[in-house]
Amino acid sequence: MQPVLETKDLTISFGGHTAVSGVSLQVMAHTFTSIIGPNGAGKTTFFNLLSGQFRPTSGKVFIKGKDVTHLSPAKRTRLGMGRSFQITNVFPSLTVLENVRLAVQAQAGVFYNMFAHRKTYAAFEEKAYELLKTVLLSQKSDSLAKHLAHGEKRKLEIAMLLALGTEVLLLDEPTAGMSLEEVPAILDVIRSIKEEGNRTILLIEHKMDMVLDLSDRLMVLFNGKLLAEDTPEKIMQNELVQSAYLGGLYDDAS
Repeated sequence: MQPVLETKDLTISFGGHTAVSGVSLQVMAHTFTSIIGPNGAGKTTFFNLLSGQFRPTSGKVFIKGKDVTHLSPAKRTRLGMGRSFQITNVFPSLTVLENVRLAVQAQAGVFYNMFAHRKTYAAFEEKAYELLKTVLLSQKSDSLAKHLAHGEKRKLEIAMLLALGTEVLLLDEPTAGMSLEEVPAILDVIRSIKEEGNRTILLIEHKMDMVLDLSDRLMVLFNGKLLAEDTPEKIMQNELVQSAYLGGLYDDAS
C-alpha cells in the first residue's frame, strides 16, 4: 500500500544550523500520527517543509506518490494537504458561517458574484453549516469571527481546512494559548474527525495525555533528527527516547 505522505532524507539548514536532518517517514492513509519532541527539536520546521512554507536543502516530499518538493503551499492544498498554525488564521470581520462558506466555494472553484441571488450560494452555506456542526460551532454561525474565544477560533480554522477537502490534516499545537477549560472541546473535535475515518492527521502537541489518547503512531524528533517512530506503547517503553528527553516532555506538558 502506498503511503499518503512520505519524506525521503528531508533536510533543511539555516546558515550553519541544520534544523531538520535526513528525516525519512511514511504516513499511511487514515492514520493519526503525533510528532513529539522538546522545544527546538525541529517539529514546526518539519511541518513547514511538509506544507511548502520552507523548501528543503535536500531530500523530497511526496503526497500520494507525487513529488511535491518544489510545489507551493497552494498547490499542495489542491492535492489535499491542509495546515493549521499556532496562530489562528481566519477572516475576523466575516461571520463564522461566511468564513467556512468561502472555503467551501474555493474548493468548488466558485468565486463570489455580488449580483448573484443569495439562493445561488444556499448549497455552499448548507455544507458550511454541517462542517460547523462537526467542529461544535454551529451555534456561533452568525457571530463575527473576531468575537470568538481563542479556542473557538481554532475550531473555526479546522472547519475551514475541512471545507477545502483536506485529506491530510497538519495540526500545529491546536491547544496552544488555550485555557484549561477550552482544551476538552478542541480534543472532542479532533477525536470526532479521527473517528470519521476518512482523513490522515499529523499533530504537533506537547500535551502527552492528549497525544497518547489520540495517536496510532508517534514520531519522535530530537535535534532535528528522527529519533524513533512507533506505536505510543512502544515509544513509551523506548529506552533511547526516555534517556534523551521524555522526562522533559512531561515537564512541558505539566
